[in-house]
Amino acid sequence: MFSLEGVTNFIHTWLNNTFNPTLALLFEFVIVGLSVITLFAVLGLVLVLMERKVSAYMQIRLGPNRVGYKGSLQTVADTLKLAMKEGLTPDGADKFLFNLAPFVVMIVAMLIMAPIPFAKGFQMWDLNIGVLYVSAVSSVSVIGILMAGWASNNKYSLLGAMRSGAQIVSYELSAGLSIISIVVLTGSLQISDIIASQQNGWWIFKGHIPALISFVIFIIAVTAETNRAPFDLAEAESELTAGFHTEYSGMKFALFFLAEYVNIFIVCSIGAILFLGGWMPLHIGHWQGFNHVMDYVPSSIWFMGKVFFLIFVIMWFRWTFPRLRIDQLLNLEWKYLLPISMFNLLLMTLVAIMGWHF
Repeated sequence: MFSLEGVTNFIHTWLNNTFNPTLALLFEFVIVGLSVITLFAVLGLVLVLMERKVSAYMQIRLGPNRVGYKGSLQTVADTLKLAMKEGLTPDGADKFLFNLAPFVVMIVAMLIMAPIPFAKGFQMWDLNIGVLYVSAVSSVSVIGILMAGWASNNKYSLLGAMRSGAQIVSYELSAGLSIISIVVLTGSLQISDIIASQQNGWWIFKGHIPALISFVIFIIAVTAETNRAPFDLAEAESELTAGFHTEYSGMKFALFFLAEYVNIFIVCSIGAILFLGGWMPLHIGHWQGFNHVMDYVPSSIWFMGKVFFLIFVIMWFRWTFPRLRIDQLLNLEWKYLLPISMFNLLLMTLVAIMGWHF
């Protein structure tokens, strides 16, 4: 069976046999860097098209259907349009910070990709504090957003950035507590260990009701963290024009736009790893025949299938719920999600200590 692990082993062996160890390592870094950049470009094209098709399906209309087969090249045309637009810097803006902000947001997204395993043995960096690394590095993206809002010298941009900062910092707490509840069950911060612990069943099923509560809170919190509707107060068109990227145009705007969709992919990847077993197939207890059939599906298909299912759920939210006011958004976090998350973590700790999980 085709395996991405076999591909990485072949490339690693060939490079080490052809070049000295230092050059081989350097070439591996270059290959990984180019692969991540390519993945970002492909994700941007695919997820924007998916967003438009899902919204069309929800609203009983066709969506993009002119450029390419059934509109499949519409996002390519949009990208070319953005690439040809002039990138303007407004008068009175802090030019250095204004131009740096989109790159900060994109670099943070690239850094988070490091410990994510896209298939069995297909991972850039399996460090022993993978979950902590993702939580810590993802917090830095808010700096790029605040930088963009302040440097634009625009009141709408500044208000959007302040809203986004308050929103991201608030909902990180609930998302972090949901992640910790799974760490308590597995007893490890290493992502490969978390996936391996779900070999005989995914935590959303094995962890009883506390795992299900953590999953629901995690999905709500990461939807808010990525500034997605119904939590898109940072770029509320009816109030703030376009929020923190009001003054951006051309490829600088495209970087912010791309970062939003890449971040959706990243948070859904973390959700799939923690609650749905990552690349692990669906195994049910001692059903040997069923488990054997599930093992025939490539691990990369399992991972991408789970991730895109969660992405669809987040897109479903956008076209189902109305936008919240800023006070409702913060009330939801501080008065409801955070207390529930803290109690649920205690409950999950009890489940782990007593061994009540399957």
